Amino acid sequence: MSESSPIPETRVLAVASHVVSGYVGNKIAVFSMQSLGCDVAALNTVQFSNHTGYRQWTGSRVSAQEITDLYQGLKQSYLDDFDMMLSGYVPGAAALEAVGRIAEELKNKAKSKPGSFFWVLDPVMGDNGTLYVAQDVVPVYRSLVHHADLVLPNQFEAELLSEVEITDMASIGRAIRVMHERYGIPHIVITSVSLPHPDHPVSSLSVVGSTMTSDRRPRPFKIVFPAIDCYFSGTGDMFAALMVVRMREAVHNGGTGSGLMQRQSWLSDDSVDALDLPLARAAEKVLASMHEVLTKTAERMEQTMEKARADMAADVDGVGIAGAEEAHKKKLHLLRSKAAELRLVRHLDSLRFPKVEFRATRL
Repeated sequence: MSESSPIPETRVLAVASHVVSGYVGNKIAVFSMQSLGCDVAALNTVQFSNHTGYRQWTGSRVSAQEITDLYQGLKQSYLDDFDMMLSGYVPGAAALEAVGRIAEELKNKAKSKPGSFFWVLDPVMGDNGTLYVAQDVVPVYRSLVHHADLVLPNQFEAELLSEVEITDMASIGRAIRVMHERYGIPHIVITSVSLPHPDHPVSSLSVVGSTMTSDRRPRPFKIVFPAIDCYFSGTGDMFAALMVVRMREAVHNGGTGSGLMQRQSWLSDDSVDALDLPLARAAEKVLASMHEVLTKTAERMEQTMEKARADMAADVDGVGIAGAEEAHKKKLHLLRSKAAELRLVRHLDSLRFPKVEFRATRL
C-alpha cells in the first residue's frame, strides 16, 4: 500500500443525503473516503440545494422505490461487489426499510466469507432532545441495528435506541451495555457526548465507544477532546465516513488480533483490552483529523465574518427602515452558514496525516 492509501482496496456503498453546495451527507462522506483511497458508490437519499441549517433550501427526497431501483440497477451490472456500506440520513420509514433490505442482502451474500462485508450505520434521528425525522422512523432503526456491525448514534440517538436516559458517564455505560445485550451490536461509538465529569477539562466533549465480547459484554472507552465554540453542519457525516476508513485500516494493520478481517464483524478476542481495540485506534485518528479541520474552519470563518460585517455596514442597498434589520439578520445568518461549511478540500493533509493526537482512556 502506498502512503496515501492507508487501507487495502475497499469498495464502499454510501447511502446518505446530497447537497449541491456545501459539505454534509454524501457530499462530505464521498470526498473523505475517496481522499483516503476508497472506491465509493454514492446512493443519494435527498437532493437539496444546500443543507437545512441555512433555514431555506430547495430540492426533493428520494422515495423507497427509487432507492430500491437504483440498487437493482447496480446489481444487474454486477456493481454490487461492496466491502463496506455506510448509511446516514434517510427520509422516512419506508425509505429506511428499503436501505435496510439492501444492507441485509449484502450481509447475506457475504455469509460464506466472514468479515468480507461490514455495515457502518449512522442512525440519524435527531439531536439535543429533538427528533428531526418522523416518529415512525425510530422503531425501524430499532429493528435494523442488530444487522449493523458498527453503529454511530449521538447521545440523543443512543437514548432512543437503548431507552436509557443518559445523564452521566455511568448511564452512558448502561446504554452501551443495553445496546450490546439487546441488539447484539458488535461495535458502538456514541458521538458528541457532552457530560460534566471531574476528570474532563472545561469546554470539552467526548466520544464513548465499545466492542462487545463473545458473550456481549461491553469493553468501553472514552476519548476526550477540546470543544470548539462554533456550530458546524456535517460533523456527524464526517465522523462516520472517516470511521469507515480508519476502522478498516486498524483491523487490516493492527496487531491486536491476527486475521481479524476474516472474522465476523471484525470482533477481537475477548482478551483484547478496551484501549487496544481497533475501534479505539480508529476513533483516535478520526478525532485528530476532525479537530484539525474544525479548528481551521473556525479560524477562516472568523476572518470571513469580520469582512462580511464590515461590507454590510458600508452597504446601502435601499432596504426600507422597517425591513432593514430583519434583512440584515437573514443575510448575516446565510453568510455565517456558508462560512461554517467544513473546509475539507483545502486541508487534505488533516484527513490523511493529522498531526494532533488523542488517546482513549477507560470509561
